Amino acid sequence: MDISVVVPLFNEDESLPELTAWIDKVMAENNFSYEIILVDDGSTDRSWGVIEELRLQNTAIKGIKFRRNYGKSAALNVGFEATQGDVVITMDADLQDSPDEIPELYRRIKEEKLDLISGWKKKRYDPLTKTIPTKLFNAATRKMSGIELNDFNCGLKAYRSDVIKTIEVYGEMHRYIPVIAKWAGFGKIAEQVVEHRARKYGTTKFGFSRFINGFLDLLSIFFVGKFGKRPMHFFGSLGVLSFFLGLIMSLYVLIEKQILIWKGLAYRDVTDQPLFYLSLVAIIVGSQLFLAGFIAELLSRNAPERNQYLIEKELK
Repeated sequence: MDISVVVPLFNEDESLPELTAWIDKVMAENNFSYEIILVDDGSTDRSWGVIEELRLQNTAIKGIKFRRNYGKSAALNVGFEATQGDVVITMDADLQDSPDEIPELYRRIKEEKLDLISGWKKKRYDPLTKTIPTKLFNAATRKMSGIELNDFNCGLKAYRSDVIKTIEVYGEMHRYIPVIAKWAGFGKIAEQVVEHRARKYGTTKFGFSRFINGFLDLLSIFFVGKFGKRPMHFFGSLGVLSFFLGLIMSLYVLIEKQILIWKGLAYRDVTDQPLFYLSLVAIIVGSQLFLAGFIAELLSRNAPERNQYLIEKELK
């Protein structure tokens, strides 16, 4: 099969018939073999009933329904597991992503041998309350990941099948799939300017909390990707640094007092100096960080996936 289109959705019953008909038209015009996987993330409207009706009209349409709302990342992860196509396209169900972009995305994945193409909605129809925070997060993600993409959060993306069968998406991490893919060893990542259409039906399902959750997930991805198999390098380094900084400060206070005594000058008791208490805090925090790293290292060494590594090719 050439293409799998994964569409996560929540309360989008009005847009589904138009979206699937549009995708079918594009696939027929380009002679693609395809499947459309609609993942209903616990909708409370008629979305699942519409999916069942569409399935009767087009056997290329497949549906997955959650018992409750788990979020877009969960919907994508389950959709990825069900795909059979060589190239996987993801898009939102609200008709803001254009299926007309699919042929070019497919061509570039195949001809340029890319792992992932992320859409860039260069001209957006979203309000400033959504676009300004998005720009800030994109800038932060570029800085932390080293991936030069302008729009990490665009729902329209294309993947080689190997990529989505390897990575795991959870929490709010769907917006950071390029980062997850890079940490998994898929570094051939490109960007493509795509059309952003104004929402035709319903209202947006995302609130301001997604930006807070997204930032926390970015930190999580960065930490796990870099130190997941060697947590002692992170906690131990910070612990040793804090411990020796506190030790140096405490020695300074003690030596200063002793020098003043030798010279017969007035001095303050060590316990009367704020620097002494700061040094104690630094020593205690350093010890705790070191112990945290030691415990994390023990857990990591006993984890069942401790020696699981992604192998691209093997000759025997």
